[in-house]
Amino acid sequence: MAINYNGDITVVLDSQHRTPGNLRAFVQATLRSIRTGKSSDVRFSSTEKIEVVPMVTRKMEFSYKDGEDYVFSDPETYETVTLSPEIVGDGKFYLVENAQVTVTFVEDKAVSIELPSSAILTVADAPEGIRGDSANNVQKTVVLETGISLQAPLFIKTGEKIKVDTRTGKYMERA
Repeated sequence: MAINYNGDITVVLDSQHRTPGNLRAFVQATLRSIRTGKSSDVRFSSTEKIEVVPMVTRKMEFSYKDGEDYVFSDPETYETVTLSPEIVGDGKFYLVENAQVTVTFVEDKAVSIELPSSAILTVADAPEGIRGDSANNVQKTVVLETGISLQAPLFIKTGEKIKVDTRTGKYMERA
């Protein structure tokens, strides 16, 4: 959710409701400012009122990388949005051309992206499995087209497409 905090629009990254021993309950929240991009921990009393700012989500496709930034386009209107590496975060390891993502906007400014639960990526480098090395579900390290390394079964070869879980970064199956 997005809230108005001290005259600045912020996105709530994390929140926890706490009730310590004999003290009053409070909510501990991590907020990221849309204007500056800085995160801060804030403590709200449980009775404090906050102003919620509406958020809009849109399905978009990853188009290309422009220097450090990532460019996404709306498949219906072909409108493009450029996002910084801080907003994309670890999602950069799962972005290939035309990958579908959900971009969240607050006051027409992109604040976060949400990846699908899995992505299909091509194996860029996979060392050969050693003969006789197949005792129990033996894994080898493979490098994917986006530069991420992960553990995959011995039968995976360079050039194959595999399905990767974007939440854990683990191999799921051949694609």
